[in-house]
Amino acid sequence: MSRPARIAVVGDYDERNTTHRATNAELATAGADFAWVPTPDVGDPARSLAGFGGILISPGSPYASMDGALAAVRHARERGVPLVGT
Repeated sequence: MSRPARIAVVGDYDERNTTHRATNAELATAGADFAWVPTPDVGDPARSLAGFGGILISPGSPYASMDGALAAVRHARERGVPLVGT
């Protein structure tokens, strides 16, 4: 049995945000292997997003770093990494 791809959830997690909690719950229910990557931490996406087989741009966020969120999108587009954005 193969392991699911690891998913980077790019956004600035806030426990008070209902959408963020729901994102965690749904990904966990689906059995996804995921980790949140804060937008200021994206920096060089080739490094910060290495090892992830897909990227989800988190819903329900004002982003701390719009540049970080856009760098993740650019990284996915240029490298053919599956991307879901809201």
